[in-house]
Amino acid sequence: MPFRITGLDPLPFLPLFARADAELAARCIQRVRVAEKPGAPCRVTLDDAEIGEEILLLSYKHQPAATAYRQQGPIFVRRSAARFDADGTIPPALARRTLSLRGFDAEGAMIEADLVDGISANELIGQMFAVENVAYIHAHYARRGCFAARIDRAL
Repeated sequence: MPFRITGLDPLPFLPLFARADAELAARCIQRVRVAEKPGAPCRVTLDDAEIGEEILLLSYKHQPAATAYRQQGPIFVRRSAARFDADGTIPPALARRTLSLRGFDAEGAMIEADLVDGISANELIGQMFAVENVAYIHAHYARRGCFAARIDRAL
């Protein structure tokens, strides 16, 4: 089943990089220098940030549905307008990690879930989208449980 993975829109995050550290801290956002790669998977580029690169660590509401599955959690973002957007391609940050894939219906209730090695996620994504009620899939990094990306049916 064809699918599309898209990184988060960079525009809401870019102005944050110009803010002072104290202002970011007041908003529960941390400015971080990357110490190791892989280690800081950006949710915009869907690749790991480079050693020494400045990134932001902040809380993001990735599942705003008005259900028991409503979720928010930590994400890293780079200072980049290069948003990942591709059909049928597992992006680098997802390919190098174990993923928890969670299929949601149109109302935002989780109806499918499984673990997969990121490099081989294509097959499981296809299986989940074969379930008629799965409207979209969220990928989470299985080790830490953080939101990685949203997966939609390709048009």
